[in-house]
Amino acid sequence: MARIGMIGAGSWGTALSKLLDNNGHDVTVWSAIPDEIDMLNKNREHKDKLPGVPLGEKMIFTCDLKEAVEDKDALVLAVPSPFTRSTAARMKEVVPKNSLIISVAKGIEENTLLTLTGVIKDEIDDCRTVVLCGPSHAEEVGRGMPTAIVAGSRDTEDSKTVQDLFMCEVFRVYTSDDPYGMELGGALKNVIALAAGIADGLGYGDNTKAALITRGIHEISVLGEAAGGKRETFQGLTGIGDLIVTCASMHSRNRRAGILIGQGKSYDEAMKEVNQVVEGVYSAKAAVALAEKYDVQLPIIEQVNEILFKGKSPSDALSELMGRAKKTEFI
Repeated sequence: MARIGMIGAGSWGTALSKLLDNNGHDVTVWSAIPDEIDMLNKNREHKDKLPGVPLGEKMIFTCDLKEAVEDKDALVLAVPSPFTRSTAARMKEVVPKNSLIISVAKGIEENTLLTLTGVIKDEIDDCRTVVLCGPSHAEEVGRGMPTAIVAGSRDTEDSKTVQDLFMCEVFRVYTSDDPYGMELGGALKNVIALAAGIADGLGYGDNTKAALITRGIHEISVLGEAAGGKRETFQGLTGIGDLIVTCASMHSRNRRAGILIGQGKSYDEAMKEVNQVVEGVYSAKAAVALAEKYDVQLPIIEQVNEILFKGKSPSDALSELMGRAKKTEFI
């Protein structure tokens, strides 16, 4: 069995820690928040982020980053995407060379347009990275509901290592050699989920949701392929699969934030009410910048940016989308 350091004790980090512990691995969970670690040690449960999910007695919870990182076979970086760079910068002082770092958050850094493994490598250049993502709400993984996900790396052996660490009877892990495409799909689907939530908040129905999901995966695929991702990646679990689950479920913080925005709240008010990091907000501007870089059109994502950052009303944004010039479907 392996020794795993889980860097981040939010809902996703906690759910994955429980899974790894159930798989027989030795898991050390780190958080920068002392009160969070005290709660986890006292209750063996994340009362705030994953209530009702008991955690194993042999799991270790610590605020000491060195304890979480040293002498580990793999590290899982599970902090929200806006904190990936700062956390990686702290880790580089204690991470051994050639460490395997598994990135499980989703996002694109706005000022560099790097995906999260790019950010990690920018800070810790001598590590190996694997992306682990797919349609997987922490609330369901923590409760052992059947889930399928993908481990992606340019190094086949590293992706297989991660597959072996996580796979069990309720958590099926596939492998991919397109980690960049996976990361783009995972980040961009959060922006589309904001749009889907906004439509829900406006009171629209299944027809609207289906249109947004279908045209949303088209936008993700067009940009993803232009940036170097593989078409099949966007048709799989980390593309259309992740998009469906994020647009359709109330577990999705991006959809919940979108609903509030559709009901008339600002994105600041929505994020405060959701009380978790709404990663689509952070990826939205980066998506538009990538579209400009690769000269592609992203009508839905562009309208989400107009709503979030330029004060456009959701109803006006939808009217503009519906009133675009006539075209054939796949051009």
